Amino acid sequence: MEYQVTATRRRPQKFEDLLGQEFVAATLQKSIEAGKIAHAYLFSGPRGCGKTSSARILAKALNCAAGPTPTPCGTCTSCEEITLGSCLDVIEIDGASNTGVNDVRQIKDEILFPPNSNRYKIYIIDEVHMLSTSAFNALLKTIEEPPPYVVFIFATTEIHKVPATIKSRCQQFNFKLVPIEILKTALAEAAAELNIQADNEALYWIAREATGSVRDAYTLFDQVAAFSDGHITFEKIHEKLGLTGVDSINKLVSACVAKSGQEALNILNDILQNGISVEQVVSDCADYFRSLLLVKHGITKEALIGQRADRFPKEVLAGWDAVQIERALSIMLQLFKDLRFSVDPRYELELAVSRLAWLSDYVSPQELKTAFDAARDLLAANANGSTQIHSKLNEYNAARQDGGGNQSFSEADSLTGRFKAFLQKENAANKQGGSSFKNSEEGKQAEHSVQSYQTVRTIKNTFENSLPKNDASVQSNIVQTQTAFTPQYIQTAETNNFSIGDLNGLKNKTVELLSKKNGLLSSALGQSKDWTVKNETLFMIAKSAFDISLLQKHIDILRDTVEQLTGTKYRIAIKEFIPPEQNITEEEKKETAEKHPELILMIEDIFMGKVVEKKKSVFATNENDTAESFTAENEVV
Repeated sequence: MEYQVTATRRRPQKFEDLLGQEFVAATLQKSIEAGKIAHAYLFSGPRGCGKTSSARILAKALNCAAGPTPTPCGTCTSCEEITLGSCLDVIEIDGASNTGVNDVRQIKDEILFPPNSNRYKIYIIDEVHMLSTSAFNALLKTIEEPPPYVVFIFATTEIHKVPATIKSRCQQFNFKLVPIEILKTALAEAAAELNIQADNEALYWIAREATGSVRDAYTLFDQVAAFSDGHITFEKIHEKLGLTGVDSINKLVSACVAKSGQEALNILNDILQNGISVEQVVSDCADYFRSLLLVKHGITKEALIGQRADRFPKEVLAGWDAVQIERALSIMLQLFKDLRFSVDPRYELELAVSRLAWLSDYVSPQELKTAFDAARDLLAANANGSTQIHSKLNEYNAARQDGGGNQSFSEADSLTGRFKAFLQKENAANKQGGSSFKNSEEGKQAEHSVQSYQTVRTIKNTFENSLPKNDASVQSNIVQTQTAFTPQYIQTAETNNFSIGDLNGLKNKTVELLSKKNGLLSSALGQSKDWTVKNETLFMIAKSAFDISLLQKHIDILRDTVEQLTGTKYRIAIKEFIPPEQNITEEEKKETAEKHPELILMIEDIFMGKVVEKKKSVFATNENDTAESFTAENEVV
C-alpha cells in the first residue's frame, strides 16, 4: 500500500471528525437539517485548522445520495468521488494561482450549465484573499445571485484582505486554534495506528510546538517518528531536533541561582558545542523562564507551562522570587531583539548569562519603595523613638533580608546618641588643639554614622512633602527630629541675616557655606575682589577668565545662597579683573595698535562686522575707588 502522511491519512471525512471546531460543525449541521443552505460560505482561520476539510465535508453533505444530510454516508458514488477529488461537480480552485479576472469570467460561464450528476455544483476557492481587486469585482454579482444549484465556499487565512463587499454576501465561519489537549489525544491515536510507542511528555511537546495547527502537529509527528525507532521520547526529540533540552537549562539556571558565573558559562559552552544555535538557546531559555514564572505564581496546568511542574528544580524555585524571574525573562526577550544587530551573537548570550549569575542581588522598585517607606516612618517618629517605629523597622528588615548583605535600617534609630557623642568629643578635642578623637577608630566610626545620617536626611527631604500636612503630631515630630539630629556643622545659615553693607562678611559666609558643597566654586569665589552693590545688583570681580566661567555656570547657586543669607533676591553680575594700566602715553598705545592690525582683522572676521570704535575698561587705581568704573561691555550676567 502506498505510504500516506498522517495529515492526509487522518483528514476528517465527516463533521464529527473536525478537531476543536465544534461550533462550526454544529452550525453547519443545523442549517442543513433545516434546509437553510446558503449560496456562499466564507471560512477563515489559521493554517491547518480544518477549513478545506470542512468545505469538502459540506460538499459531501449537500451531494450525498441520502442528502442533503448533516451526516454524509461516505460510501455513495458522490461521497467517494469528493473524497478522491475526482468529482466533476465539486471544483477546487487555488486562489493563489488563479488570481486574474479571466479566471473569474470562466467561472461565470461555467455556472450557466447545471451539474452533471449531482444535486449541487460547488466551487471551493482556497486562499481567496489572493484574488485581484478586478477578480473580486467581477465575482460580486455572481455570488450575490447565483443559480439555485451553485454554492460557493471560500477559504482564507487572512480575512482582513477580503473586501467587505465579498464578506457581506457570505455566511462567515471563524475557525480557531486547536487546544493542546485535543492535539495530544489525536497524536496518541495516530501513534497507536502506526504501532509506535510514544511518551506522554513527548506527545505534549509536539502538540505545543504545533501552535494549534492540526496539520503542523501531524507533520512534526511524522518527522519525529522517522528517527525514533518505534519509541518517541522527550530526550530524543531535543537531541535530534537541535533543541536545548530542559535538563541542560535546569543545570544552567541552577548555576546562575547559585551565583556561580564560571560554572554557568561552562555549561553554556557545552550546550553550544553540541551544535545548538544561539538563537535556539535564547528561545528555549525565554520559554523556560516564562514557564518558571507561571509555576512561581501557582499555575501548574501543563497546557500553560509547557511541561510538568516537577521538571523545575526546587533550588531554582526557591532561589529566585517572581520579580527576579520576570527580570530574567525580560533579559532573554531583549536579547532576542538585539541578536540581529550584534557583532557576535555568542558574546551577547554570554553577557546575558553573566547577568543572570548575579540576578539574586537584583533589587526591584517595589523593594526600594519599601525601604523608603521605612525611612519615612523613622523620620516621622520622635527623637526618642517609639514601640511602633521599632516594630515597623523590624518588619521591614525581616521582609528585606535576602542573604545579600544589605544594610539594615534598624541602626538609624540610634543615630541621635552617636551624633551627640561625636560632636561633644570633637568639640572637646578642638578646644585642646588636636583632633586625636577624629583620627581614632572610635572617631572614624562616629564620623561614618554622621555620613549615614546625611543619607537618611536626604531620604527624609524626598518624602517630607508626601506626609500628611494636617497632622499636627506628625509635623511636630518632624521638626523635633530634625532639630535633635542635625549637627552644628551641618546646619546652614538660614537664620543669619546679613546687612548688605557688610559685604565682606557676606562674602566670607557665602564661601564657607559653598565649601561644603563645591570646593572649586568656593575657591573661585574666595579669590574674587571686593563686592559692590548697585541698583539691586551684586557685582563680583573674578580673578581670571576661568573663574568667570565657573561662577557663571553656578550663578543660580550663588544667587540662592545670597538670598538665603540676606533675605533679598539680588541680581548677580560677574566681571573680570583687569590690572590698572601703567604710565603709557597715547603715542605708545597708537603704535601698539598699528603693530598689531591682525587683532582688529580677527575681531571683524569673528563677529562678521566692522570695528568703528575701541574702548578700554578702567579699573580702580587706588583702594578708595570701586568696581562701578567698569563699562557695561565687560559685564557678564
